[in-house]
Amino acid sequence: MSDSAATVKRLLPQITEANRHFWCGGADGRLHILRCGACGTWIHPYAARCPKCRSDSVAPEAISGLGTVAGFTINHQPWIRGLETPYVVALVELAEQANIRLMTNMPRTPIEAVRIGLPVKVFFEPDGEIFVPLFEAA
Repeated sequence: MSDSAATVKRLLPQITEANRHFWCGGADGRLHILRCGACGTWIHPYAARCPKCRSDSVAPEAISGLGTVAGFTINHQPWIRGLETPYVVALVELAEQANIRLMTNMPRTPIEAVRIGLPVKVFFEPDGEIFVPLFEAA
């Protein structure tokens, strides 16, 4: 097996103007989510209008990057060749707003330490212009 074949690469999203703030914003070490300029509601995933007040005054803002594990599963299936299992797939609720949740991985946190309610913080795995937001125990 060649060195390049042994290196596991994440499946990365296609970058568009609608999602660039989220996938590339981690270059500054901060997580960027859309926020309504009219009512202050955080919006994720992307929407052109605020789901609360219907304003189209939405723009990306950096958030704290803090949250809590709202749910998780431990994956044992080797879906991607070379990706070591088991690993955690977590649903993280962001501190800024109760209904903003991200599906993520927690590669720096031991599997046995992951639990619902665990406080977490974001870190980024760079891959070219993309900065994949991942979480670890805070």
